[in-house]
Amino acid sequence: MDLFEYQFQQQKSQEAPLAARMRPAALHAFVGQEHLIGEGHVLRKAIEAGKIPSLILWGPPGSGKTTLAYIIANSTQSHFSPVSAASAGVADLRRIIEEAKERYKLYQQRTILFIDEIHRFNKAQQDAVLPFVEDGTITLIGATTENPSFEVISPLLSRCQVLSLNPLAEDEIQVIITRALKDELKGLGQLNVELDDDALLHLIIMSNKDARVALNALEIAALTTPPDAEGKRHISLSTIEDAIQHRALSYDKGGERHYDIISALHKSMRGSDPDASLYWLARMLEAGEDPLYIARRLVRFASEDIGMADPQALVLAMAAQQAVHFIGMPEGNLALAEAAVYLATAPKSNSLYQAYSQVQEEIKQGPDEPVPMHLRNPVTPLMKDMDYGKGYKYAHDYPGHFVGQQNLPNSLQGKHYYIPSDQGYEKQVASRLKAWWQEEKPVKPKKRRKG
Repeated sequence: MDLFEYQFQQQKSQEAPLAARMRPAALHAFVGQEHLIGEGHVLRKAIEAGKIPSLILWGPPGSGKTTLAYIIANSTQSHFSPVSAASAGVADLRRIIEEAKERYKLYQQRTILFIDEIHRFNKAQQDAVLPFVEDGTITLIGATTENPSFEVISPLLSRCQVLSLNPLAEDEIQVIITRALKDELKGLGQLNVELDDDALLHLIIMSNKDARVALNALEIAALTTPPDAEGKRHISLSTIEDAIQHRALSYDKGGERHYDIISALHKSMRGSDPDASLYWLARMLEAGEDPLYIARRLVRFASEDIGMADPQALVLAMAAQQAVHFIGMPEGNLALAEAAVYLATAPKSNSLYQAYSQVQEEIKQGPDEPVPMHLRNPVTPLMKDMDYGKGYKYAHDYPGHFVGQQNLPNSLQGKHYYIPSDQGYEKQVASRLKAWWQEEKPVKPKKRRKG
């Protein structure tokens, strides 16, 4: 690195956001993730031994993935080549790999290829680094907020150790904020910032366990607060509220968190818990989830988990879908909330779901049974001559508009797929079916009216 490059890097680091400036360079200064870097734990032992395998660091935003990658490179005297999957391509990867080969030949220095947001790389881009991870040309460290089992190709995943990072605790966020306030070299120490207790608490809560969000909001608040007569910058609760605006909700449409929360909503409604149902519904809506996706899941739930126990559940779920489609958001959120609460408090039955699943299995595994002759419609004279429809009993000609007769194919006689529960309206259905089918005595048909 020449003098001009050095000066450029120095100026760049000084002008970097507070979150980047405060990034620790050594393991002892790192906050959080004790299950990985605590004494005797896996990552600390690997760093101390200087033998780092290729890693996938999986965790929420602001939990320290990039910082850990930098620390690993510093601690092992490895060359650090960072790229972002949002902007890098195969050509960039090939260039880094060729440089890594030359660097090892000349200086015996290993190269860590750090790929931020590795889940954004497609299969071809991930394939490009695979052989060089395999032969040790590079040590790969990938960072992702998405479940690697969904986003990273299996061959690459099998050559990496996946380490899961936890969200930072509130006391850990407080440690990071306090350091930034006191650090005179890289932090805000020279600005003489004073942060009210209620402002600190609000900053911690609204950062949603993301250290980067907390530090960025703190820096904005400090830089936009003029010093008083004594040179102090007093940051109040209102200043922090203005700086952070709204909470950084953790959510990933199409990712694991998306599926986790929709699963929580489904299970809360099944568990007849309207409070939890409203909470998980709001978590998705406030994070920007497609409301029609949620409406589709409510419609499915109405049939799968309530079914005939309350036939109005499906009607209300469809009404919520139509309301969202008609008035849009955010007004449509109450229609979805009404549906979620109704579904949570409705009687539950999966009898319909089980019945259809059994019929599906019967059709997949069983023979393609012909329709019994008496159920066929004799639409031509030939069909009538062939006994199509012969012996069919017209239900409306019998008392109660019911008559027992064979409706299933011969090989399936006596099979029962739909067995109603004793919940809600389905209890009436069960009673009605029992009255119809328990006694199948010969009944004479009513005489049809003429004319």
